[in-house]
Amino acid sequence: MEDQSLDQTPPSNQMQSLSVNSQDQSSSSDSTPPMSTEEKFLIVRSVGEECIQEDELFNLLAHKPEPICYDGFEPSGRMHIAQGVMKTINVNKLTSAGCRVKIWIADWFAQLNNKMGGDLKKIKTVGAYLIEIWKAVGMNLEKVEFLWSSEEINSRASEYWPLVMDIARRNKLPRIMRCCQIMGRSEQEELTAAQILYPCMQCADIFFLKADICQLGMDQRKVNVLAREYCDDIKRKNKPIILSHHMLPGLQQGQEKMSKSDPSSSIFMEDEEAEVNVKIKKAYCPPKTVEGNPCLEYIKYIIFPWFNEFKVERSADNGGDKIFQSFEDLVSDYENGDLHPGDLKPALAKALNKILQPVRDHFNNNANAKDLLKRVKGYRITR
Repeated sequence: MEDQSLDQTPPSNQMQSLSVNSQDQSSSSDSTPPMSTEEKFLIVRSVGEECIQEDELFNLLAHKPEPICYDGFEPSGRMHIAQGVMKTINVNKLTSAGCRVKIWIADWFAQLNNKMGGDLKKIKTVGAYLIEIWKAVGMNLEKVEFLWSSEEINSRASEYWPLVMDIARRNKLPRIMRCCQIMGRSEQEELTAAQILYPCMQCADIFFLKADICQLGMDQRKVNVLAREYCDDIKRKNKPIILSHHMLPGLQQGQEKMSKSDPSSSIFMEDEEAEVNVKIKKAYCPPKTVEGNPCLEYIKYIIFPWFNEFKVERSADNGGDKIFQSFEDLVSDYENGDLHPGDLKPALAKALNKILQPVRDHFNNNANAKDLLKRVKGYRITR
């Protein structure tokens, strides 16, 4: 079991105070000591379920005050809480440790992967909607840059395309096809020529953006490893560090990840309170079972990092209210039956709704955001 202290990150309004820019620090009269390399390492490392390689990460943080972290997403539909809340938690951790985060809005990649039927105009609308959500939920944008792939690639095409071609030239087709997981595809599927090009381009993105750290999900691991292998091919010493975060499962039994095309598997960032309550009520959550329990995963990876605690309200006959200060304590009570799904689920729904309320308010009160959401909800999701 991981040290819970690594996972605990305060809510977004408190998280913002962790990020101090260098100008403010030099002019401030307070005596807050600068963060040590060890402290930075613990914060950054806590973002990843896996890190390749930890010694390289420590060395980077020791010698570069503002490492560049690359994160990216395909605008392919409504945003679920893994992409919204977890990404916000992770980005705020990274910026609090001094990192600069480049979020790659992969509109061309979504078109290559036939998302939104390959309609680039719709894809760009979805991208704008996603940025609105991150702003509303509390992502600290002081050290965050949103970059649209189509615009950046077009503006520096002479730098980008030779890099893509060199990566393609140095890799056999079977090696590239093993990366198809990054698109939500399998090697067995019939792939278009565009989808074969996709991994070469995503690998090139890492170098194009001058990324020190690749901060993506475990499902993107293979192409990030491809980037490190490419460094061996070209004899480049400074390899990008891979920091792969955990993938939240879907709400139903056996769903390895949330799916935009299956609304019952996901909680979306602008879901109404009643929708969240119903989805959590129907979620797979067997008594005394921790393994494969999505409700417990959401508490571990969303609720504890956001609030540093988990509050359960119940009658005196059922043990009375209890505030869990660590995930380990909660697991202990759940496994021995002291905490029942009938009490855990309403508490989880209440905590999620508290996180999501600012997003609902933004999309209800901001005319531009409301229009974006209306259009995105009207789009048909395509694989």
